[in-house]
Amino acid sequence: MRKKLFFRKGNEAIAEAAVQAGCRFYAGYPITPQNEIPEYMARRMPEVDGVFIQAESEIASINMVYGASAAGVRAMTSSSSPGISLMQEAISFLAGAELPAVIVNIQRGGPGLGNITASQGDYFQAVKGGGHGDYRCIVYSPFNVQEMWDLTMRAFDKADEYRTPVVILGDGVVGQMMEPFHPTKYVRPRLPKKDWILNGCKGRRPRVVRSLCMGQGELEQKNYELCRKYDLVRKKEVMFDEHDTEDAALMVVAFGIAARIALSAVQELRKEGKKVGLFRPVTLFPFPEKRIAEMARKGKKFMVVEMNAGQMVEDVRLAVNGAADVVFYGRPGGVVFTPEELYEKIKAEYGRRK
Repeated sequence: MRKKLFFRKGNEAIAEAAVQAGCRFYAGYPITPQNEIPEYMARRMPEVDGVFIQAESEIASINMVYGASAAGVRAMTSSSSPGISLMQEAISFLAGAELPAVIVNIQRGGPGLGNITASQGDYFQAVKGGGHGDYRCIVYSPFNVQEMWDLTMRAFDKADEYRTPVVILGDGVVGQMMEPFHPTKYVRPRLPKKDWILNGCKGRRPRVVRSLCMGQGELEQKNYELCRKYDLVRKKEVMFDEHDTEDAALMVVAFGIAARIALSAVQELRKEGKKVGLFRPVTLFPFPEKRIAEMARKGKKFMVVEMNAGQMVEDVRLAVNGAADVVFYGRPGGVVFTPEELYEKIKAEYGRRK
C-alpha cells in the first residue's frame, strides 16, 4: 500500500502534529517567520475542544503554558528568536518546577530585532539554557517537513516522560517551505502517570508545583536531581543522522537547514570521488558527542557549517578533544547558503585536508 502524502508548510506540519499528539492548549504571539503556527492553532484548537489564546506578549504566552502544564494539559507555544528571548525566565521556571512543555523557535536573523530571514543564531540560547540556573532543555533540530511532523510528536512525549521543557529549533526556511511528507499516525507510548498535577484535592493531600526552594540545602539537592535527569537524557535520547561517513576523510557537521543544503554539496562531491561525509545532529541536547569522538579517533577532519558566526562548532571541538582538526564555515545575519557555495567551500577544504 502506498503511503499517503500531504503537502504543507513546515510551520503547519508542526501545528497539526501538535494537535494529533494531544496538545490542547496553545498560547502565542505573532512574529515572522512563525506566524502560520498561531494562525493554524487559532482554527484547530476549538475544533478539538482545546484552548487557543493570542496573548498580549511572548512573556504572557509562556507563563500561560506554565499554568496549563501545571494543570496536566499538553501545552505549547511558538515564536521566533527575539520572542523566545522574552520567554527565557519562564522557561527556567518550567525546568525548575519540572513541568513539561513544547516550545517552538522558528529562528530569524539577530542579534536584536535583526531581520526576518532564516538563521541558526539561537543555538547557544536553546542548547546551553538561555535563562538562569543549572538547567537544560531537550532540543530537536528538524531539517525537513517530515521531521517537523515527527519530532513535534516526539517532543510532547519526551516532555511528559522527563517532565521538562522541550525545544524544537527550526528556522525560517524549514518553517516556510512546502514539500510532500507522510503524516505518520500518533501512537501514545506508556508514560509516567501525572500524579503531580494541580486538579483539585478531591480528598487527597494538597500538591504544590514550584521552583522556589528556600530550605537549608534544598535547592542544591533539587539541582542534583535535575542533573541526574539530564544525565539520563544524555544516555537515552541522543539522535543523529549520517551520510557516507564510514570512509570519509572530511566530515561535514551541520544541523537543520544548513545540513540539508550541505547534503546536496556532499552528494555532488561524492559523484566526483571525493571522500566527504555528512554528520547531522538531530538532538542538539543531548549532543552526539560520543559518536563524534569515535570518528575523530579514526583520523577524520571535521568541517562545521552553520548559519551563524560559530556556535555548534564549540561543542564539536569539545567532543573531538584535540584528536582531529576542526574548521568552521558560517554566515551570520540571516544569510542562507546555496548548495553551490558550500560545494566550493567543502571542495577547497577537502583539498587542504592533509
